[in-house]
Amino acid sequence: MDTNMSVRASAENLSTDNQNSGEGGNMCLELALEGERLCKAGDCRAGVAFFQAAIKAGTDDLRTLSAIYSQLGNAYFYLGDYLKAMQYHKHDLTLARTMRDKLGEAKSSGNLGNTLKVMGKFDEAMICCKRHLEIAQELKDKLSEGRALYNLGNIYHAKGKHIGRTGQQDPGEFPEDVRSCLQQAVQYYEDNLQLMRELNETAAQGRACGNLGNTYYLLGNFKQAIHYHEERLKIAREFGDKAAERRANSNLGNSHIFLGEFESAADHYKRTLVLAQELGDRAVEAQACYSLGNTYTLLRDYSTAIDYHLRHLIIAQQLMDRVGEGRACWSLGNAHAATGNHEKALYFASKHLEISNELGDPMGQATAQMNVSDLRKTLGLPYEPTSGAEEDRPSPGMRRFRVRRQSMEELDLIQDDLLDLIAGMQSKRMDEQRVALPHLPGLHPPEVLQRLSLTDENGAPDDTFLEMLMRCQGSRLEDQRSTLPVDTEPEVEPCPPSRGPTVPDEDFFSLIMRLQSGRMEDQRASVPVRSVLAKSAVGGGGNRKEKKK
Repeated sequence: MDTNMSVRASAENLSTDNQNSGEGGNMCLELALEGERLCKAGDCRAGVAFFQAAIKAGTDDLRTLSAIYSQLGNAYFYLGDYLKAMQYHKHDLTLARTMRDKLGEAKSSGNLGNTLKVMGKFDEAMICCKRHLEIAQELKDKLSEGRALYNLGNIYHAKGKHIGRTGQQDPGEFPEDVRSCLQQAVQYYEDNLQLMRELNETAAQGRACGNLGNTYYLLGNFKQAIHYHEERLKIAREFGDKAAERRANSNLGNSHIFLGEFESAADHYKRTLVLAQELGDRAVEAQACYSLGNTYTLLRDYSTAIDYHLRHLIIAQQLMDRVGEGRACWSLGNAHAATGNHEKALYFASKHLEISNELGDPMGQATAQMNVSDLRKTLGLPYEPTSGAEEDRPSPGMRRFRVRRQSMEELDLIQDDLLDLIAGMQSKRMDEQRVALPHLPGLHPPEVLQRLSLTDENGAPDDTFLEMLMRCQGSRLEDQRSTLPVDTEPEVEPCPPSRGPTVPDEDFFSLIMRLQSGRMEDQRASVPVRSVLAKSAVGGGGNRKEKKK
């Protein structure tokens, strides 16, 4: 029996023994306290086992039960089980509103909003977090207000990035609906930053600055992005936060790239590489090598670019990241072609094509096929069309799509789940009968809810919030665009399915493709790189005449 199974069995045995002895209420609290201790120690799986045992033991103390729901929701969120996290934060919200606990309602609304955000349900998340903000302002709780502002900024930022991923636009070139989301995110982040300055919360100021930098970057305002990332870097160094320092350097490198300031970008990427090595993060080390390889390609220092891309390739292979491996082969093929080493260029272009076919990557396939064809012509080799034997077989990409489609359909089932909360709290029985409340696990005896003055007209739940959530939720039942988790934090994100762990999210891939793809006839890559970048930067809102601050 492994450790987790042993812990779970122990917790369940304690719960059962004390239920039989009639001491469920006391044992519920003891089990919950042990669950809290385990979660704080970083063992969330064991903590969940104790929290579940506490619910099984049961209690009539609504505040204890609320704390258990909240902790369970947070633990499941940490473990990546967002459906269960949503379920328990929903229970917590129901209980807080039942007790008319405004502070508890604000907290649970915020937690539910964050969970809905990572599930891609942005509109519902906004409603919950706006409710959190409304209550915090009503209670004049500045710290809670700051958290609500920050969470709302994260939601609008995540929604903007999510919509923007459907195209191939560079920063500053997004359509109006994306820009509107990002501008709203800026407003919330700036309000949060101002409030954190008033409260002298320096660490929170750093997070706000980092997210403002990221958002201005997406809006194409690279000078402003650099300003905020430099502030982020300063605060990270002040606190000795190497992970935040690494992120700030990486983000500064990205912003300098789009201003055509490649030397400055290289300096920041080198610092990113050193910090990644100090932190022992191999994936981020590979990302830094990839960014440095691309930067030196733009500087036309191809030998240095090749060195960094080879380092990226080796780590991608060690981490079994086929997406990253394919990207490294593509980059190495271009760099070798630029130096006139067409044999090596063909080898890497062929590897890129092989990996793209394996992954079912249509853009990679088209790019690699074009490069292979051009290189074979340059070397005087006959054209060899790719085999069509695989055409009738579903590609890995299509298989992944089918799995994702099924997951999306399963995810949509939770929308009836969330409607249970709304219907349970909103429906009023005919002839002024009592409100039908949903079942709350762990509440013993359930009749304790009837002791609360739920039928008092003045104490009825606020229908405005619930009606807004109901309308928004109802509209999403027909919307099959729901996706699996995207962002949990704009400053530090999980790896989306479309890229490998060794490829940075902001890798200016399309920019380099514009500059290099289809130019194999000119093996010296004599593209006016800086002029193209300058045009891109100005078009995206950058100001070439403005000097660096």
